[in-house]
Amino acid sequence: MAPILHIIAVEKDRLPRQERRLAEFILDSPSEIVHMGIKELADQCDVSAATVTRFCKHFDCKGYPDFKVKLAAEMAHAEMTSRSGNTRYQDIVAGNPLADIVHAIEANHLTSIRDTTSLLDLGQLERAVDVLCRAKRIDLYGIATSSIVAQDFYQKLIRIGKNCTAFGDSHMQITSASTLTSNDAAIAISYSGETPETIDALSCAKNAGAFTISITSYRSSALASLSNIALYSSSLEEGMRRGDMASRIAQLHIIDILFMGMASRDFSTYVPRLEQSYLNVQNYRKSRGGQ
Repeated sequence: MAPILHIIAVEKDRLPRQERRLAEFILDSPSEIVHMGIKELADQCDVSAATVTRFCKHFDCKGYPDFKVKLAAEMAHAEMTSRSGNTRYQDIVAGNPLADIVHAIEANHLTSIRDTTSLLDLGQLERAVDVLCRAKRIDLYGIATSSIVAQDFYQKLIRIGKNCTAFGDSHMQITSASTLTSNDAAIAISYSGETPETIDALSCAKNAGAFTISITSYRSSALASLSNIALYSSSLEEGMRRGDMASRIAQLHIIDILFMGMASRDFSTYVPRLEQSYLNVQNYRKSRGGQ
């Protein structure tokens, strides 16, 4: 299934009743859609043409023609991928040979990265990089697996001299968020976009005047609605909720893009700091007799 179809599948139950009927029809018969006019589709689903247009815009399309073009292109890409032997996400299987597990995890991670890349809006990424470069302070929020991703970004930002925090404790997240200003930024990470602690922290940061950024998989989530910029990771983990493996890779993919974007944007400032931090760590290891 193409990324746009997965997004529709993920968002389907959150849509209004009429748009949900459209989503169900499109998911059941995607190949038919590319040959249907807007009135034909509207009549088929017993909705108005305006509802079809609104539905398409909800999924970042300019209108129904744009939706059809993107759907056709993604279906063609999915077919080529299928022919090349690249499969969709594979779940945990009882008694699976280790060699098969190695290949399955590789396929899952590669698919997660590819699908997340297809969801990224370069304009929003540019804005996010610009905000993070200018921010006096950056707060990072995440709970459980998302906290690991937040910690990864924290370690990267510290190495280039950015003033940032990444607390895994929800109370400390709120405490830190309450001290932010309009010169600061806050990034909240949540696969579902509905993690209460993460929502509370980002809401507090927003109320304090900070610029808010979210990394989530759901466009209609509470976290996305709180954000000045919402970046979307792949939400295509069919049955892969045991350990959030692919979703973590997808989130880290976005984090790495943001970090590299920052380093490239202000190369003369950040790269010397990055190199110096590396040298200092190496010298420390040598002085302690380490490798």
